Amino acid sequence: MASDDQGAFTPRKTAKYLAVSDAALRLWRAEKRGPPWYRAGKKLVRYRKSDLDRWIESRLNDSAA
Repeated sequence: MASDDQGAFTPRKTAKYLAVSDAALRLWRAEKRGPPWYRAGKKLVRYRKSDLDRWIESRLNDSAA
């Protein structure tokens, strides 16, 4: 089994990683916003860590500029 650092994050693990609630993550998926995700089965939603890190980086605010 792949470690979480290399493999797929569950929605719960993703919410914890992003420091948001599970409900916020569900809402973002329903509204088609938030980090990219995929289905790993009919009901299994997963996130890739690399996508999460890229999504976070895209939202950084450079207040020094």
